[in-house]
Amino acid sequence: MRAVPAFSLPTLLRAVALWLLLMAAESAQGAMREWLFGPDMAFAARQAAVVVGTGVIVLISWVSLKWLRLRSDAAALAVGALWVALTVAFEVALGRALGLSQERMLEDYDLLRGGLMPLGLLAMGATPFVVRRLQARGEGRT
Repeated sequence: MRAVPAFSLPTLLRAVALWLLLMAAESAQGAMREWLFGPDMAFAARQAAVVVGTGVIVLISWVSLKWLRLRSDAAALAVGALWVALTVAFEVALGRALGLSQERMLEDYDLLRGGLMPLGLLAMGATPFVVRRLQARGEGRT
């Protein structure tokens, strides 16, 4: 039996386009945070940004998930994993472009020291699946 891919090429392209929208929204949030708190943003502001960012991701996903045309839970999980991988690559590239030290970039990922980025990434990865399920429940599907 031949394996069926989690999603089609058009769905992959839509997932990347939606991720670009997510990154634009997250970048706007970061710029606003820097404007409000200055270039040496307080760690607490970055922690709060993870919570706000998760809300932004859920909202954008809720509004646009049908446009992705995900046919299965596996496709939703695959899109979430894609978003996480692209986001980590974006964070590293942006951190390097801004001249941030490796220690500074890893600070937001250290759960033991209050970094919430791993939880934000977990939420991002789960969002397409959770939103798909919630929307299906609302429409009487499972």
